[in-house]
Amino acid sequence: MKKFWNWVKDEKSDTRTLYLDGVIAEESWFDDDVTPKAFKSDLFAGEGDIVIWLNSPGGDCIAASQIYTMLMDYKGKVTIKIDGIAASAASVIAMAGTTVFMAPTALMMVHNPLTVAIGDSEEMQKAIAMLSEVKESIINAYEIKTGLSRTKLSHLMDAETWLNANKAIELGFADEILEDEKKHIQQDDFTYAFSRRAVTNSLLDKVCPKKTPAQKGTPADSLEKRLNNIIH
Repeated sequence: MKKFWNWVKDEKSDTRTLYLDGVIAEESWFDDDVTPKAFKSDLFAGEGDIVIWLNSPGGDCIAASQIYTMLMDYKGKVTIKIDGIAASAASVIAMAGTTVFMAPTALMMVHNPLTVAIGDSEEMQKAIAMLSEVKESIINAYEIKTGLSRTKLSHLMDAETWLNANKAIELGFADEILEDEKKHIQQDDFTYAFSRRAVTNSLLDKVCPKKTPAQKGTPADSLEKRLNNIIH
């Protein structure tokens, strides 16, 4: 069994992160009892919200369907972050996210399912019918997430549509742009530094109060005495 997933747990925040990289079920999943059970066991081994980093060109649509269903059944919040590509079957998995983020440079691709068939015309007709049903099942997932009509989704799949982050958000396949956390950290540091200077200046004003500047000119009582001397 070749695992295409990897779980990492942050001991401080107790958050679990799942990394899905590469082809989905490249070796096997269909007619395989071990791999789906292993994935489900890992998923439900913990509780709470999870984060999934997704970067995959696609793969086995049956595997994607089962993973999608498991994630939809998971009780915690599922945050999906697409940092590279979510194409074909991987885009189906992305639809299970409570919130789907895409990096500014990430791509999503939707298209019709593919298969390889060998046999006579009867076998070819069976393959065509099977692909038609698989397509409808994929549209089900897209429809739930995007709210687009089935006709619109079917046309997008027929055209093998590539979506950048902004287009994916516009059509409802994704929710937000994945922002740079370092940018927020730098902004917070600047704000803190500015506030610290303000506090320091305020303390200095209290510790070393400014002296009242000496008044210029002649005091009134002194001026009055001088005037009296002149008069007398």
